[in-house]
Amino acid sequence: MSKGNFMNTNRMRISRTAWSLLVVGAALGSTSAAAVDKGSAADTARYQRERAVCMSGQSNQDRATCLREAGAAFAQARHERLSDGPAPYARNARQRCEALPQEDRQGCLARMQGQGTTSGTAASGGIYRELVTREVAPPTTAVPPGPLPAEPTK
Repeated sequence: MSKGNFMNTNRMRISRTAWSLLVVGAALGSTSAAAVDKGSAADTARYQRERAVCMSGQSNQDRATCLREAGAAFAQARHERLSDGPAPYARNARQRCEALPQEDRQGCLARMQGQGTTSGTAASGGIYRELVTREVAPPTTAVPPGPLPAEPTK
């Protein structure tokens, strides 16, 4: 094989590689464009971030479950046009606290709004939120120890 043929073969490989990258890039671009047409760009970007977390193994779920849930969330966002804002999270927190007895709801809502201390993660088994509320009891009248004085007799 002469030196000239080797260079031509090498150039052919580079052009094939470049061609392959161009075709793959075009396919991905058309897929992204179709996704933007079906849903908002924010929904698509959110799905791509969630999918990347699944593929990297940084999720607290196995890959198949993570990808399935990311796809389901994307489909729901397209269907309901959910926002990326805090409103869905606040609504979810209120619904969770409404399931508690009335005397515990205010503390629950306060914890969900960030009051108190928070520790743990979902990956470690759960998030623990604690809020200490001190209540001062009303003063009581002291009753002297011993027998009560007898009432005068008539």
